[in-house]
Amino acid sequence: MKSVLAKAIVLFLCASATTMEPDHKSFQEDFDGDSSEHFSYASGGNRADFTRTFGVHSSVEPGTSVLSFKIDPNDPPGAGRGPEIISNDFTHFGRYSARIKVPDVQSEQPNVGAVVGYFTYHMDDTLGLSEIDFEWLIADPSVIYVGTWTGPDGALKRIGRTIKLSDGTIYGTTYREGHKGTPYPLTGAQNQPEKIKAIDGYDASSNFYTYGFDWHPDHLRWWMLHPLTSDTVVLWDYRGSQRGIPQNKSRYRLNFWHTNEWSVVTNPNSLEKPRKPYELEVDWMRYEGRAD
Repeated sequence: MKSVLAKAIVLFLCASATTMEPDHKSFQEDFDGDSSEHFSYASGGNRADFTRTFGVHSSVEPGTSVLSFKIDPNDPPGAGRGPEIISNDFTHFGRYSARIKVPDVQSEQPNVGAVVGYFTYHMDDTLGLSEIDFEWLIADPSVIYVGTWTGPDGALKRIGRTIKLSDGTIYGTTYREGHKGTPYPLTGAQNQPEKIKAIDGYDASSNFYTYGFDWHPDHLRWWMLHPLTSDTVVLWDYRGSQRGIPQNKSRYRLNFWHTNEWSVVTNPNSLEKPRKPYELEVDWMRYEGRAD
């Protein structure tokens, strides 16, 4: 059974999202049982059995059942090589939210190169890519990456923001073309809020936090719930242009994988191969669809 706190947060989200006009595609996955109703398992790596377990007890929160993802040190680097779940159905505009605790590696391997991704993703042969993401490079769990990828394969476009939430630093809010394109600063309505109040002691590996994003045709808002007050902390409210906002349907996903090319902004050495099966815990994931 879920903890009282987790249930309270779910009820809060339901109440606060009444304007989102949920439709028949809405669902919540609680990860209480030994399998998933709304997601399927996928991995381009070794697919070792130990990398995923449904409905196990949380290591940090008694009474909470979770999805446990463990990275396989023998998996090759690359997105999608580690454990991943993908929604059985397509999702589109609406509210997405999840309660997640990323792996704690600071005492064992502070230079590990590993990524937790909470996101939507679908590549359509005609319409191109639809991706909206939260990402954590677990070598520094105080930093959050949010953004989108859009466009056809080979001509991708990225909008993104990088935040060190423990002290409120915004390293950049930018647009670029391709993975290695020059980043250009976004301004005005595309760069709101311009300042974020720090969450003192924020560490995505220390506890569960509730994260989410609201996807509309003309704006995107990434947010989280403050751990002490449950107030909504807006990480980025992207408006003023549809550039970078996916328009076509996607699939809801979560994954955990090794990177040997992308280091966290605060630690350029964080590219090491994982030495052990570090654990990611997911309490629940929710989608509240709407028709815009």
